[in-house]
Amino acid sequence: MKQGLLIILSGPSGVGKGTIRKRIMLDPSLNLIYSVSMTTRKIRPGEEDGKDYFFVSQETFQKNINDNQFLEWAEFVGNRYGTPKAEIQKLRQAGKNVLLEIEINGAKQVISKATGPGLVTIFLMPPSFEALETRIRKRKTESEAIIQERLAKARREMNLHHDYQYLVVNDDVEKTSQQIIDIIKERMSSMQ
Repeated sequence: MKQGLLIILSGPSGVGKGTIRKRIMLDPSLNLIYSVSMTTRKIRPGEEDGKDYFFVSQETFQKNINDNQFLEWAEFVGNRYGTPKAEIQKLRQAGKNVLLEIEINGAKQVISKATGPGLVTIFLMPPSFEALETRIRKRKTESEAIIQERLAKARREMNLHHDYQYLVVNDDVEKTSQQIIDIIKERMSSMQ
């Protein structure tokens, strides 16, 4: 059985990674499995533990770091996020295409460790910085200080798109989702 793809969907906070992920996961022809990350941040309304993230304590997260259990991990605005590596390896060996929706720092770690034709890296860019700010503010889940921190980080991150194989501008959810589906299908066919 051929090994599945490792697909990284990344971009600045608020760009719409979660929305796009949910849309592309609906296409059964992609044979996608979403890699659920672990985080120490508080659960947001509408999120489910074990589906959107594994919500854990700082102590549990630190134990996973100490035991080298993460493919990547990063800290952002006081919270940690990480991708458990054993599950990723098992899924890919079973022929599944694994989708990671991760922040830029985490993506850099994976890109530096994983290479080859099975790695697909996609940077999701907002149509403008102003559109990104509007999206972040519409959430109404964070204080002004956190919003400002996210915006400053996003401004820096938007310059890092050249580290990725593909750049997709998220100006329309349906169009953007289809572009990413097409990228994945193209890469799947090149692996056969």
